[in-house]
Amino acid sequence: MIYENDFLFIEKENSQIPWVKIFTKENYKELSDCPAFLQNMLFQYVLACELSLRKYYKPEKINIASFANYVPRVHFHVMARFKEDAFFPECMWGKQQREIKNLHLPDFKGFISILLEQIKNTHV
Repeated sequence: MIYENDFLFIEKENSQIPWVKIFTKENYKELSDCPAFLQNMLFQYVLACELSLRKYYKPEKINIASFANYVPRVHFHVMARFKEDAFFPECMWGKQQREIKNLHLPDFKGFISILLEQIKNTHV
């Protein structure tokens, strides 16, 4: 667990790329089921994750996804993508493009520090 408050939590996805997931604590099936304040909070935290990933990792692209087919609860995936990652330019659930063992990225703990500071400065 990277962060949590009364309404949502953020956790790390185990992957070769920097990837976080933001979940609502209450089991809402669709984004439109969430109260308006929570919809806004989710958007602000998705942006906080994106900005922090961009600042720390300087990726080629940020991918944001929300499928919730296997986990039928509102959640968002926020991923830093690199030309050298195994799936780029495909999505992380797509066809692997190349073998890669290590992207030589900075330690994830440094990202967490930046993200927590970004969240602290988020006004929701």
